[in-house]
Amino acid sequence: MRLSRYFLPILRETPREAEIVSHRLMLRAGLIRQQAAGSFSWLPLGLRVLKKINRIIREEQDRSGAIEIKMPTIQSADLWRESGRYDAYGKEMLRIADRHEREMLYGPTNEEMVTDICRAYVRSYKELPLNLYHIQWKFRDEVRPRFGVMRSREFLMKDAYSFDLDQAGARHSYNKMFVAYLRTFARLGLKSIPMRADTGPIGGDLSHEFIILASTGESEVFCHQDYLGFEVPPAEVDFDDVAALQGIVDRWTSLYAATSEMHDAAAFERIPQPSRMSARGIEVGHIFYFGTKYSAPMGAKVMGPDGKEHEVHMGSYGIGPTRLVAALIEASHDENGIIWPEPVAPFDATILNLKTGDAATERACGELYRALESAGFDVLYDDRDERPGGKFATADLIGIPWQIVVGPRSLAEGKVELKRRATGERELLPVGDVVARVKG
Repeated sequence: MRLSRYFLPILRETPREAEIVSHRLMLRAGLIRQQAAGSFSWLPLGLRVLKKINRIIREEQDRSGAIEIKMPTIQSADLWRESGRYDAYGKEMLRIADRHEREMLYGPTNEEMVTDICRAYVRSYKELPLNLYHIQWKFRDEVRPRFGVMRSREFLMKDAYSFDLDQAGARHSYNKMFVAYLRTFARLGLKSIPMRADTGPIGGDLSHEFIILASTGESEVFCHQDYLGFEVPPAEVDFDDVAALQGIVDRWTSLYAATSEMHDAAAFERIPQPSRMSARGIEVGHIFYFGTKYSAPMGAKVMGPDGKEHEVHMGSYGIGPTRLVAALIEASHDENGIIWPEPVAPFDATILNLKTGDAATERACGELYRALESAGFDVLYDDRDERPGGKFATADLIGIPWQIVVGPRSLAEGKVELKRRATGERELLPVGDVVARVKG
C-alpha cells in the first residue's frame, strides 16, 4: 500500500478528551474517529489491527472445538423476561421498541438468545458437548463512557457459550476455554494471568478474568510473581484430554492471583515477600460457569443416557477485540507512539523514501516493496513528498515493527537502513538482504 493513496488521518495535537495513552495514540495515529460519547468509527489502520486480532481469536476458538455462528444485535425483550434478567439488568441495557410496539433491546450479551437456539435444536446428550461462539457488536449504555475504546458503549465482543449434560462436562468445557484464552493472548503478544473474579450480572459460581499487567492499567491486581515465568500451552495441546487440560488449569490456578474485588489480604501476605506482586492490570478476557442459571427458567433440556430429561449446564466466555487494541497499546508504547507486537501490526514493514522523485531511491523502494510483498509481508510504502523528519515521526507513531529507510547517501553504497521499532536497533545492510533479515 502506498501511503500517498492510503487514508491515514494523523493528528498533530492530542485531543483534549483523551485521558489515557491508548486513547491519545489511537486518535493521533488515525486508528479511530470518535463519533459520540463511547462511539467510534474504525478507520483503515485500526481496522487492520482489529481484523488480525479477530483472526487469531477465531483460530484458537476453532482449535478448541468451538463453532462459529452469528447472532443478531437486536434481541426480543421476551427472551430476557424468560431468564428474569430484563428488569434486573439495569440502565446499561438500551431498551427500544419497533414499529409494532414490540419491546426490543440492543444486546449487551447473548446468553438468552443462544439458550433459545440450544432448546430449539439440541434434544439428546449425544449432541453434547457443544460450544457456539460469535464475534458481534454489543451495546451497553455506560453512565460515563471513558478511556476511548477501553470503556465504550458500542464494542466488539467474541462471546462463546458452552452446553453440557452435567457439571463434570461443563467443567471440561470451561477448561477448554481457559487454555484457549492462554494461547490466544500469548499469540497476540501479551502475557496474561488468570485471576479469580466476581461473576457480576452474568451470574454463576466459577469465574476467571484474564489480566495483562500494564503500568497504566485500570485496576490493581495481586498475584504470585512466578506466573510471569509460566509456559503457555503448546499448539498441539489435546483439548479432548480431560486430565491433561485439568492439569494445565490446576497449574495456572495453583498460586495466588486475584482482582481487587476478590483480593484476600491475609492469603496474599502468606506469600513470601519477594514473590508478592501487586500491579496495575487490564482485563482482556472473562470466563464463567453458571450451571443451569439460564437453561432452567428457559427450558433448555436434553434427554440423558438414563432416559430422563436434564437441564443443560452452561458457561460463557468473552474477549473484547476492540478493547484488546487499546490494551495492546497500553502495554506496548513509548514517548514516540505505538509499538505493535508483530502478530497484530497493521503492516509488517514500512518503507521510507527519503528523497521522493529521485530515480535511484524510487527504483530501490519499488524493488523492496515488490520483494517484501512477494515474500508474504504487508508493506506500507511512504512515498509522500514529505520531509524525512515527518516520515520518521509518522512511522514511530503508527508503530509498524520494521522501518526500512532508503536515502541517497546509503543507497550510493548499495545499502539501506533497517530499524526495529520495538528496540530502536538500527543496521545498514545491502538492499538484497532486507527480505531475509525481516524474515529472520
